[in-house]
Amino acid sequence: MDPHPDQPGPSPAAIDPLAVIRSREYVRVLLLAGLIGLPVSAVAYGVLALLDWLQTFLFTELPGALGFAAVPVWWPLPLLGLSGLLVALCIRYLPGTSGHSPSEGFKAGVAPLPVELPGIILAALFTLSLGVVLGPEAPLIAIGAGLGALTIKLVKKDAPPSAVAVIASAGSFAAISTLLGSPLLGAFLLIEASGLGGAMLGVGLLPGLLAAGIGSLVFVGLDAWTGLGTFSLAIADLPAFTSPTVAMFLWAVVLGLVCPLLAWGIYAVARLVRPYVDAHRLALTPLLGLMVAALAIVFSQSTGKDASEVLFSGQSALPSLISGAATWSIGALALLIVCKALAYGFSLSAFRGGPVFPAMFIGGAIGVMASHLPGMALVPAVGIGIGAMSVSMLKLPFTGVLLATLLLTSDALQVMPLVIVAVVVAHVVTSRLPEPPGTRLRRTASPTITPDV
Repeated sequence: MDPHPDQPGPSPAAIDPLAVIRSREYVRVLLLAGLIGLPVSAVAYGVLALLDWLQTFLFTELPGALGFAAVPVWWPLPLLGLSGLLVALCIRYLPGTSGHSPSEGFKAGVAPLPVELPGIILAALFTLSLGVVLGPEAPLIAIGAGLGALTIKLVKKDAPPSAVAVIASAGSFAAISTLLGSPLLGAFLLIEASGLGGAMLGVGLLPGLLAAGIGSLVFVGLDAWTGLGTFSLAIADLPAFTSPTVAMFLWAVVLGLVCPLLAWGIYAVARLVRPYVDAHRLALTPLLGLMVAALAIVFSQSTGKDASEVLFSGQSALPSLISGAATWSIGALALLIVCKALAYGFSLSAFRGGPVFPAMFIGGAIGVMASHLPGMALVPAVGIGIGAMSVSMLKLPFTGVLLATLLLTSDALQVMPLVIVAVVVAHVVTSRLPEPPGTRLRRTASPTITPDV
């Protein structure tokens, strides 16, 4: 680390990346990043295992324990209302804001202070375990960054801010990479979200990649020890897909045009509602929870499908949606997309969590519906839908391509050209659309992260 942290150092452009990598201090940063990958990954695994158990207990086992012969139709209402109340209390009374509002889009910013971590963890648990339509990726990134920054400050109290940023980034890598099924996918997500770049890109990210790789080993080891699973989204047992056709490319363009409009509408709902939530959080957050529950009940009673298809992030439901595509009618899929999108918008406005998995689930549902189009097949339709909807919500094109292709496992290479077309079209259309009405969010560029060694 810089022995004189109070003195201004050279600009990033003046730093020689090879000289940094060869230095002893950089080796120490790598060792610390590798060590951080162990506890952060274990914490992330514990959080995901706890969420999985809570969701199963609260929505499946608790009604029977209370004497109900089956889960009552109205069961989501008290749970989502409780979620809104508890999350509102966390945001209002705990230090910090329990993480950033997901209505601002996906962010990988400054590491939270140690005092803010309890609020982030509790708000995420109350959001995700009680059925709100958000994912775990944003809280995991914040938790990983906070634990990484706390560790380096405990090890070296006078560590410069750039070194803290690098180790915090390594913590984020370790926490998020295995959730997405690949350390490389997690790397692309954080690279695009944080705006990292320049000649020092590899230097700043190498510690994170090491932490992510070690984190993957931790998840595999904990899975073998506990049998709880790795909580990865990778979809297995898909039907074989040989090669794309001209019709599929044309449909990829069409879906690339449609998905940004749906994403724009979701953000418009979130940003129109958010100012009222900020002004009356304790009253409106539980009300929005009840509205999410009501959408799930309407969908369930209208289609005969489970309310959980609308509730939650969609991380666990996406594989079964795709494998059971033949059991879904076009009308049921259309209602699922509408209800999930509205519930997603309400959740973005008031709760705490990530936007990645609901976007992927809605994209997957669009893909299943599009598989009925002439000349289209299930696997490419799902890949196109996931890629187009992900980039429309996240505005991260490389991540959108990787999310869709890597999750389709053995079919990924054949599907990738179609996904690229859909993602590029959707990204261009998204960039041309006006900002959704409601809260006008200030956009700031994230600083380039470079290790001070």
